[in-house]
Amino acid sequence: MKNSSRTWLSRENAAFARTVPAGSVVLDAGAGEQPYKTLFAHCRDEAADFELVDKPYARSTYVCDLAEIPVHDECFDAILFNQVMEHLPDPFRVLLELRRVLKPGGRMLCTAPFFYQEHEQPYDFFRYTQFGWRSLMERAGLEIERLDWMEGYLGTLAYQLKTASTALPRRPRDLAPGLAGMLAAPIAIVARFAFGGLARLFYELDERQRLTDRGHPKNYLVIVRRPA
Repeated sequence: MKNSSRTWLSRENAAFARTVPAGSVVLDAGAGEQPYKTLFAHCRDEAADFELVDKPYARSTYVCDLAEIPVHDECFDAILFNQVMEHLPDPFRVLLELRRVLKPGGRMLCTAPFFYQEHEQPYDFFRYTQFGWRSLMERAGLEIERLDWMEGYLGTLAYQLKTASTALPRRPRDLAPGLAGMLAAPIAIVARFAFGGLARLFYELDERQRLTDRGHPKNYLVIVRRPA
């Protein structure tokens, strides 16, 4: 099923890449499969990841803890930090390290979930509100240029509906004991199909326009700068 969060994540990384001058040195921190590498073909692109989760990885420049990146101070013009903060037991320490390796005036794009299921267990520790982002960045000495919802509320709603379309029980005894479960089971089965269709619709609508004046986001997007 289409996922509008992935669409907006790609769009935002592409927009950020267009602001990075040719020849810049860019770090993808917590890079995983490095899905945005081609966006920075005009730069010298490096990657760091601890590579401990059972999932595919592209070859990292540095296999390390992001709190201890083996490079000298102020060596990167820009940093990508996508969907990593939730996996850090000490996110503030990592932000301080990323500030250390970022050049004065350098910029960093960050994204992380506000509303999302646990994943990549046991390396899943936190979720972030906009106020949590502001507090962490201020304490780390990084100036926020932009703090937005990554996708709109329809994307969040689509995610909830997609989850319900597979997680909602179908067996009467899993819904409620006795007659209540028997009556609820047919409704739940129909609801699963309806929720799947609505999820597809709302993902499609969210790709066209972000609704941000109601509801809540699934992820936040933050762009920060290290003061010159």
